[in-house]
Amino acid sequence: MSKASLLLGLADFILTLHFLFVLFVVLGLLAIYLGYFLNWRWVRNRTFRILHLSAIGIVVLQSWLGVICPLTIWEMALRQKAGAATYAGSFIQHWLQSLLYYTAPDWVFMVLYTGFGGLVAVSWFLVPPQASRRGG
Repeated sequence: MSKASLLLGLADFILTLHFLFVLFVVLGLLAIYLGYFLNWRWVRNRTFRILHLSAIGIVVLQSWLGVICPLTIWEMALRQKAGAATYAGSFIQHWLQSLLYYTAPDWVFMVLYTGFGGLVAVSWFLVPPQASRRGG
């Protein structure tokens, strides 16, 4: 296996992790609200909810600070070292543009991330997590 192949494999692994992170954030919120109506108890799990809120909180904070996600930076650095093509901007911005041919200024994505983060925060009040049960 060549060094370039290894680097591209690592970049693809990071891309996959990034995609799974996005799915967790998006589908997690959908599951919380859907779980409320379908009475799914697991959507009130405190650990799940803290992880979910933290995940979108990181995305929102990065967008406010104008910071590119470290996963994007690592993926692009690996692709560049392998001599492969890279993309500019954020992971979401690149894939939305690629999939939907949609271009928008960075502030639009900041507003979208913040709005989505607000929906996650509101879910804590509309579908509150349950306190952990210890003991028997």
